[in-house]
Amino acid sequence: MLGKDETQTGLTAEIKIIPPWAWALAAVAFVAAQWFFDIALAHHSDAPPTWARALLGLAAGLGGGCLLLLIGYINRDAKRRGMSPTLWTIVAVVIPNALGIILYFILRQPRSSACPQCGTAVQTGFNFCPRCSYKLSPSCPQCQRVVGVNDVYCPYCGTSMRDPTVNKS
Repeated sequence: MLGKDETQTGLTAEIKIIPPWAWALAAVAFVAAQWFFDIALAHHSDAPPTWARALLGLAAGLGGGCLLLLIGYINRDAKRRGMSPTLWTIVAVVIPNALGIILYFILRQPRSSACPQCGTAVQTGFNFCPRCSYKLSPSCPQCQRVVGVNDVYCPYCGTSMRDPTVNKS
């Protein structure tokens, strides 16, 4: 159980960003699939047996519901990653065979984080905050590339991380 000051990670946190309208549409799609396969299709003379209609309704309802939940997820996730939520929602809906959804997950931007000093959104991989120049990650004083916390020498230029005046050439 998480405390008040701890943040959730993983699948639970990701599911929570799905908007209520996507949950409502998924529920409507599930109920519509049940109605179609169990009631509307039952009146046809060449309808599948009852057990098959129940399985088909379940499969179609779950498939349609999951598709709508994915579209809702894309809408909210694109916004929190600094991408256009309208554009990516349209791409996910319009491009057939779920290729728009696959494209989104391949091309999406990494999530940005907040600067600990000023709170500005900072992209992953930045060494310094673009607003307040706060040092976000350890970097080499010579070449300004990111280095590991425990590195003794810069792996790119050989500068000592312990004493920046000592240079290994």
